[in-house]
Amino acid sequence: MNWILIIPLLISLILTAILLPKWIRKCRQTDMLWENMNKFGHPRNLAASGGIVVILAFVLSVLVYIAIRTFIIKDFDGITLKIFSMLTVILILAIVGLVDDLLGWKSGGLSWKFRLFLAFAASIPLVVINAGNSSMNIPLLGIINFGIAYALILVPIGIAGATTTYNFLAGLNGLEAGQGIIILSFLSLIAFITGNPWLAIVGMIMVASLLAFFYYNKFPAKVLPGDILTWSVGALIACMAILGNFEKIAIFVFIPYIIEAILKVKGKIELKNGKFPHSFGIPDKNNNLKMPYKKIYSLTHLSLAILSKFKKNVKEKDAAYLIIGFQILLCLLALVIFGNSLFI
Repeated sequence: MNWILIIPLLISLILTAILLPKWIRKCRQTDMLWENMNKFGHPRNLAASGGIVVILAFVLSVLVYIAIRTFIIKDFDGITLKIFSMLTVILILAIVGLVDDLLGWKSGGLSWKFRLFLAFAASIPLVVINAGNSSMNIPLLGIINFGIAYALILVPIGIAGATTTYNFLAGLNGLEAGQGIIILSFLSLIAFITGNPWLAIVGMIMVASLLAFFYYNKFPAKVLPGDILTWSVGALIACMAILGNFEKIAIFVFIPYIIEAILKVKGKIELKNGKFPHSFGIPDKNNNLKMPYKKIYSLTHLSLAILSKFKKNVKEKDAAYLIIGFQILLCLLALVIFGNSLFI
């Protein structure tokens, strides 16, 4: 009966593929459009907050998966509670992301302090079910049991950290969706290997929706994801790491976002304007991108700097695919580094 589990994935893919063009048309009709920041003159022609379609398709498809587990497979092992807790976390943060989108990033959106508070608050559904394993194998220190501190402190930090930092590395067509596809596909593989097939299916349901979204978001994009997508994907990554007990692997493949956060904080300090530096390039009349700052304050800037050494004209898609390639390399390295422990 395992073949039936492909149904939620297909529903997620098909729903996104059907609804997203409708969303794009509706955004154009209602002038709900955002600027194309990496195009010359910054034309205002991209449908806003397309992530709302991804989250809708994801949630409905996960509910179909729960229905299959309940009525067909007849699994009553407590996993459904974990899935609903995960959905609650993601939906809370999706709402936060959508509000931030509606307020607009140019006007500052929600304050960072308030965003961080809401990200911590969104972890409550996982905290109250005491999600995850409080014992962790820390390099050089061995196995440490954090006890209740794991649920009350480490889980909220994990949710807030992954959610906010995933939102940092953005700004290129296809980048956020492409990164989500790679990371969630890899973590779904890890979940399957480590005996959590239900978690792998939930992760792949999101991947299926992101694949359909990527078609419209890759260069040249017709729609942008918005914070509603980046916050939700970041939350799902954290939830999978916590519920699957593979936090170390998730942190390793999250290295680009850790680097991005460090670079952004560095930029905020050095630029002294009270804002985090943006990740966009400066487009010329032919839409070739140049460095926006004298120094590197984002992986997108680093990508542009590296590519400019080998190419005269660097396009937006070149920078995006270089970062995605780096992410694939990290996933392969993670298999080499952590491979032996996965199969014990």
